Amino acid sequence: MYQMTPPQPVQMPPPPENKRLSVVQIMLIVLVIGFVVWYLVTTLTPKPEPYGTITAGVIGSRYSGDCLIVRDETPHDAEGVTSVDYIAREGTMVYRGNTVCNVYSSGFSTREMNTLQDYRNQIKEYQIKLLSGEITTDTKLEKLASDVMTQAREVRQLIRGARGNMENQESMLAAAISNRQAYLKEKYSEDQRMTRLYDDELSQLQRISSWTKQYAAMTEGLVSFYSDGYEYGLTTANYQTFSPAQVRAMINGQKPDAGALQKGKTTIYRTVKDGRWYVLMLIRNSNWNPVEGAEYELRLENFKDTTVRATVTSFTRAGGELVVRLSVQAPVEPVLYIRTCTGVLGDSVSSLMVPARALYYQDNMPGIVLSDNGYDWFIPVNVLDRQGDSVYISAIQQGVLYEGQTVRLF
Repeated sequence: MYQMTPPQPVQMPPPPENKRLSVVQIMLIVLVIGFVVWYLVTTLTPKPEPYGTITAGVIGSRYSGDCLIVRDETPHDAEGVTSVDYIAREGTMVYRGNTVCNVYSSGFSTREMNTLQDYRNQIKEYQIKLLSGEITTDTKLEKLASDVMTQAREVRQLIRGARGNMENQESMLAAAISNRQAYLKEKYSEDQRMTRLYDDELSQLQRISSWTKQYAAMTEGLVSFYSDGYEYGLTTANYQTFSPAQVRAMINGQKPDAGALQKGKTTIYRTVKDGRWYVLMLIRNSNWNPVEGAEYELRLENFKDTTVRATVTSFTRAGGELVVRLSVQAPVEPVLYIRTCTGVLGDSVSSLMVPARALYYQDNMPGIVLSDNGYDWFIPVNVLDRQGDSVYISAIQQGVLYEGQTVRLF
């Protein structure tokens, strides 16, 4: 007989026990992670440089402002000027007696020059006619003509980019042409028509010269045919008399009084003495008190920056502005064409500079450790200034430190 039994209850498995990390295991994991981080940092991070170099540095205050240039220059002018024929080259040194230029007065007209050129054209055409009728070879004339062609080819090559001095080459070409022309004049000196043409040319030259005045240099200096009108009222004799307001007006374009002598005249050239010039500088920091007789570094900022040493001759503070009058002993050529510009004046002090990590203290004394061929030794120093990662220093004992020495970094 089949006997039914009630279903038995299902026995569920016990839940798994939560195993927690022990303190020892946690410490081991932390140590492993820390080791990995340390290894990566020490391996991938570049090591700091152990050595550095002593370099030259300059420290000091800087004062910016607007500058007015004063040159030791003499303008030369004339009345009734029609035109000027420049003989001297712009910006070159001329000496007493050197011809600077020829000035044509108001009585002169271009018609006179056209007449002169017409005579010279007739001389040229007649020379060609005479030469074409020659039946014998003139070896001297051929050599002179060859010299002209040679010099002309040299000029042409320079124009095309060849290396050389164009001014010298043009002078040699002019000399070759002049020698050839002098020979032709002598060769046909017996020809009456040629002689008459030369006489007409000479008469016209004398006629032109009656309206021409030749100017020669009175003193030694650089010559320039450019003028801005300041040369008459702003001179080395009076530059110290101008107030800050007057200097500001001149910087803004107001020319100083030129006086009655210059009015109605035309400036034809100026001569500038070399070696010393002056600056009227309006300092923007009017609280600064410069030291008269002290030397400062002056940087003039223009198309081509110029840095010179300048000495304070005097200064004036008025109307909230400070004008400092400076004397510069240097070539004038960099400022030959500059009247106004901005500038920076500084009481710079030369010093030595090392990385900040080079400083090392021994018995509370700052210093650096020089390193040379494996030997290190401590040198005490004065710390002058700190700027970022650099330190300006000077040696307590003079002469032991110089630019380029190797120092240890800490």
